[in-house]
Amino acid sequence: MSDANVRIPEEAKERLAAIAAAEGLSLRAYLARLADTLLTPDERAARAEQARAALKKWNGYAPTAVEEQDLDSELDRRLARAAAR
Repeated sequence: MSDANVRIPEEAKERLAAIAAAEGLSLRAYLARLADTLLTPDERAARAEQARAALKKWNGYAPTAVEEQDLDSELDRRLARAAAR
């Protein structure tokens, strides 16, 4: 595997290195593991679609786009209220 150079602020590098060290990993190993655990936007969309299909198959739940927007708005409202506490 070839290596790549990534330019980030020194503070970010030090923080990541400290987190890696606390887990007994080198910064290189920690970043490789982190990259393996994150999803790209396309992967997230595919997983969301799979979840929607499984939910619909399981219980028939299939909200319309308007219902999804209403639910998202309600969640945003509740999160804002909780954050204000």
